[in-house]
Amino acid sequence: MRVLVVEDSIELLEIVAQGLRDHGFAVDIAPDGANALEQTAVNRYDVVVLDRDLPQVHGDDVCRAVVAGDGQTKVLMLTAAGTIDDRVSGLNLGADDYLPKPFAFAELVARIQALGRRAHPALPPVLTHADVALDTARRTVTRGGRPLALTGKEFGMLQVLLGARGAVVTSEELLEKVWDAHADPFTNTVRTTLSRLRRKLGTPELIETITGAGYRLR
Repeated sequence: MRVLVVEDSIELLEIVAQGLRDHGFAVDIAPDGANALEQTAVNRYDVVVLDRDLPQVHGDDVCRAVVAGDGQTKVLMLTAAGTIDDRVSGLNLGADDYLPKPFAFAELVARIQALGRRAHPALPPVLTHADVALDTARRTVTRGGRPLALTGKEFGMLQVLLGARGAVVTSEELLEKVWDAHADPFTNTVRTTLSRLRRKLGTPELIETITGAGYRLR
């Protein structure tokens, strides 16, 4: 899942971003409203975690712009303005959820995951194919009952492929959904990670390359 965190407190921004990355999210950051608008114009996000009182462009205006966009990106307002009136006005702007500061990080993660499920067709909590099982909540993968130690990117790549249910997934889609804005689209990042994932999955080989198109599960 790809997330944009918009927060003008650099310390909090870095803490939240790193914590979400540790939970397997692909995370981009924006320290102000103008930068947030630039990033949402060129990248597709599942969830935008949005502070309200932002410099340059107010968070309310960012929210309006995101809501007026593709209609699939969900907005979670994360702000110190936590009165009932603040929450009501934020939700009336089109925000999908509202979490006042201070907050429990586990709750933030749970709310982002819930919004992500709403942004896409519902998938079961445990994705399976042949003898492979991926538990999205526990972040575990097994093959033939044997646990596999995957990195965050390998896990994310396998999750996207399993979620596609046999459809072809392009390298661009994998780069967009599993990595963040710092990933270089001209490198062999996807191919290298896929090679490591294939080795860890073992035989018989599960992922096949469709020349000129992408990858899919056999």
